[in-house]
Amino acid sequence: MKILIIICIHFSLLFCQTLKADNIMSTSNQRYEIGLKNLKYIDQEAGERVLESLSDISPDLGKYIIEYAFGDVYNRKGLDLKSKEIAVVAALTAMANVEPQLKVHMHGALNVGCNIAEVQEVILQMSAYSGFPSSINGMMALKEVLKERKSEGKKDKKGIIQSSPIPKDTTRYEYGSEKLKMLSKSQVEILEQTFKDVSPDMAKFVVEYGFSDIFARPALDSKHREIATIAALTAMGNAPSQLKFHIKAALNIGVSQVEIREIMILMSVYAGFPSAINGTIALKEVIKMEIED
Repeated sequence: MKILIIICIHFSLLFCQTLKADNIMSTSNQRYEIGLKNLKYIDQEAGERVLESLSDISPDLGKYIIEYAFGDVYNRKGLDLKSKEIAVVAALTAMANVEPQLKVHMHGALNVGCNIAEVQEVILQMSAYSGFPSSINGMMALKEVLKERKSEGKKDKKGIIQSSPIPKDTTRYEYGSEKLKMLSKSQVEILEQTFKDVSPDMAKFVVEYGFSDIFARPALDSKHREIATIAALTAMGNAPSQLKFHIKAALNIGVSQVEIREIMILMSVYAGFPSAINGTIALKEVIKMEIED
């Protein structure tokens, strides 16, 4: 009798372990299937070529890309696909050392609804945050992507690429100040006070170039401009004060806490967990300051 009980217990434990393993395998398979579906929808052939290039050297890396990046992160709600791809193009442009991946996500941005002008604007905007070399390289990469898509017969919407005309009897500084005050009413005065004794022209150039020349351009709305800036600053990880400012500015113009949280989670894929964690802590600090105010 005792032997029979022991045998029953043994097989019960074995069954439970098998069931648990099956559940883990089922969950893993489900993540992979969801991820592969998202990859094919967003990045299409460009994404599949990345997986093929990894198959003979590190198939597990390809598996993790599908399961984590596209199964876990891209499947999350809270930030639409167009905004996600704008954030990724901004971050990879700003990082300036990942051209193959940048091209993949330029394809992705166009595949999920961005027009050409919107992608151009994201790259152009990075000149203010990661410098002209990164923007020049980004534009060259986009040029190659558009040539490839045209050869494949893909017809992308062009959008309207143009600068914003400065109103009559208004200077670039006045116009830029007006745009910056949309994000934060006091920021122009803060810039002027911060730099007046050391480099007043720095404040002038930030306002004139960053906001009169770039931010005011009509092809990309202010919400997506702030999403792009937050992603880029998070990925670069070297400007915490500016990141906090743009998180607060984004909240001021209607970007939600949830959307910013999702940007940070998305950056774990492209800039790593340290950058994503630091960005999330910056968001937490901004929210705390907002509550205290």
